[in-house]
Amino acid sequence: ALGSPAQFDPDNTGYISTEKFRSLLQRHGSELDPHKLEVLLALADSNSEGRICYQDFVNLMSNKRSNSFRQAILQGNRRLCSKALLEETGLSLSQRLIRHVAYETLPREIDRKWYYDSYTCCPPPWFMITITIVEVAFFLYNGVVLDRFVLQVSHPLYLKNALLYHPQLRAQAWRYLTYIFMHAGIEHLGLNVVLQLLVGVPLEMVHGAARISFVYVAGVVAGSLAVSVADMRAPVVGSSGGVYALVSAHLANIVMNWSGMKCQFKLLRMAVALICMSFEFGRAVWLRFHPSAYPPCPHPSFMAHLGGVMVGITLGVIILRNYEQRLQDQTLWWIFLSIYIIFVLFAIFWNIFAYSLLDLKLPPPP
Repeated sequence: ALGSPAQFDPDNTGYISTEKFRSLLQRHGSELDPHKLEVLLALADSNSEGRICYQDFVNLMSNKRSNSFRQAILQGNRRLCSKALLEETGLSLSQRLIRHVAYETLPREIDRKWYYDSYTCCPPPWFMITITIVEVAFFLYNGVVLDRFVLQVSHPLYLKNALLYHPQLRAQAWRYLTYIFMHAGIEHLGLNVVLQLLVGVPLEMVHGAARISFVYVAGVVAGSLAVSVADMRAPVVGSSGGVYALVSAHLANIVMNWSGMKCQFKLLRMAVALICMSFEFGRAVWLRFHPSAYPPCPHPSFMAHLGGVMVGITLGVIILRNYEQRLQDQTLWWIFLSIYIIFVLFAIFWNIFAYSLLDLKLPPPP
């Protein structure tokens, strides 16, 4: 439908003139979403070189945006003269939800419009929903088995579960991940579930399951490894490492793009998120130093929260900063990813050698 490159680029330079570009838009404009057409026209008007990459245009018509196009529309962004997406009326409930998500997570109007027209809810935000359902299911199962739903962590049989991280069983590598399915109690689970659904689901709707699951899992692994390095005698439970990675990345992204974030009540939202995080972290600190129900093993550590925050404000911010931009082309991404890999390798060697070299007296295995 677009025509061959030779038709618009007879010299095979890879570029077409802005005049031919505009003629293509006029010919196919009725097939495009109005916001996408507006962005493309802004690109044509703002291009000072008089030519546009043909492959970029083909990708765009196929709903793919390249980095070179992203850079080009930064110039065209000033020429978007129609009303903001927030001002449009007559939208259905699903359309208003998608618009709300766009304004909650994206700082630029040009990205909001593109996302609004491109989002199809296929696939749905399956990762955050699935991980939440599994966490709740494991909690309910443990509640029935232990006959306790509040402060399950104080039950004598709690540590015998094969999922949580215990320093004596640190050689069982799966525990560095599966500890997220064990929670200290219903208050612990409740705050984590609320935060990861309210923050994680909208983020996954915009950035996709691959990016969000990476931030979440990276926060989980960093959390358990941080405990194994900084709080070596303590076990770990709960999904706070992953939750704090997502929430801290989102909040940092809002702060860094404050003027562009047009979401309503952003101050209130930040305050509520910070209060919930502070309350949950304070509960974890109190529990860690509270007399243990199974001495000499202490209650679970709170260091996983801090590990998650560090992942969120480094890797997480880079992943959430640019909508639909390839991470492989971002220098900061490679820097922070290298730092994360170095930390993981350091923690692995620490777990292998440091415990014996320090002659640390660990609590007995459960």
